[in-house]
Amino acid sequence: MKSSDKAYTLYILQCSDNTYYTGIAVDVEKRLIEHNTSDKGAKYTRSRRPVTLMYRETYSDKSSALKRELAIKKMKRSAKEALWSCG
Repeated sequence: MKSSDKAYTLYILQCSDNTYYTGIAVDVEKRLIEHNTSDKGAKYTRSRRPVTLMYRETYSDKSSALKRELAIKKMKRSAKEALWSCG
């Protein structure tokens, strides 16, 4: 598979201290395990385990996923929660 054929997933995690972490990955399930158990998890999440997957979006290219990640990181907490809330 060429790198241009990969699908990228933007994801939002809820940490044990009730904060949110936003990132992108090709394999979000593997990345979630890394966040919860491995030194490969982000420094931010290592001290805030366990983390729970709250939301995901899939993009066909890395550039689009990175742009969306930046936009979400600029959102207020309530706007992030509205992404997965039903009301």
